[in-house]
Amino acid sequence: MYGQKVKHLVLLKQQRYAFFAFFIILEGLTMAKREITLYTDGACSGNPGVGGWAAVLIYKQHRKEISGAEAETTNNRMELRAIIEGLKAIKDASAIVNVYSDSAYSVNAINEGWIYGWAINGWRTSGKDDVKNVDLWKELLALMKKHDVTFIKVKGHADNELNNRCDTLARGAIKELQKTIALDSLPF
Repeated sequence: MYGQKVKHLVLLKQQRYAFFAFFIILEGLTMAKREITLYTDGACSGNPGVGGWAAVLIYKQHRKEISGAEAETTNNRMELRAIIEGLKAIKDASAIVNVYSDSAYSVNAINEGWIYGWAINGWRTSGKDDVKNVDLWKELLALMKKHDVTFIKVKGHADNELNNRCDTLARGAIKELQKTIALDSLPF
């Protein structure tokens, strides 16, 4: 009697492990990550001044363009904002994202590992200065934890169609905000 119970428990355990193994394999197949291409650019009219950012997201044959502007900012902040907003626009919980940017400031901070050193050092540079744009770097790091992100540096204002498109969108966002600012300054 005791032997039959042991055999039954062993069989149940084996079935349970087989079920979990099957579930893990199935989950891996159904949860394949999508690969998304993200082009970004930031621009500023004056530095500091009115700034704009833009991103073009591509997944297979689908394309989405987003842009925005801020009244008092810097070019580097807009470069970071473009990447952040592009990553935030991704609906998947986790994706493979290839970020193309002409910003050496943004790309090198990630690819050279500076951002990780800054975080470890309490957001101070190797020269013990405060890191600029900490709020945006922290937001970017949080978004990078959600996705598998690779940063690729592209030459700005060259023959890269999607980088040029981002530049056009960012500059358009600046012009739209400048119109609003001009209207808001009227006495009526």
